[in-house]
Amino acid sequence: MADEKQTAESRYRDQIGEENRFEDTDYTEETAAEIAAPAPISRDWDYEEQRDEETASGQGYGLSALALSIISLFVLPILFGAAGIILGFIARRRGAESLGSWAIGIGAVSIIFGIFIRPFF
Repeated sequence: MADEKQTAESRYRDQIGEENRFEDTDYTEETAAEIAAPAPISRDWDYEEQRDEETASGQGYGLSALALSIISLFVLPILFGAAGIILGFIARRRGAESLGSWAIGIGAVSIIFGIFIRPFF
């Protein structure tokens, strides 16, 4: 038991000795990177042009999604409604939020109507 205590103390002294051996060194390092101002990031493209292109492609997806969702009210509601919902999410991601939202809503209503209400008629 005493040997274990002595070995633990000797290990601790060795660790302290290893830490203290750096006290005599001279720390004259350059720290300019810590003080320097951050470099500005410049971008070459224009956000307005990029947004216009995304909105134009999103409107095409939105119109097709809305058409599929409306068709799903009359023919194959699960198939066309699901396709309308998926294209509606793509349209919303590409910038046509209102068309995409309408397509998602109408597609969801069509699926719910087709599964729960239409079988009783």
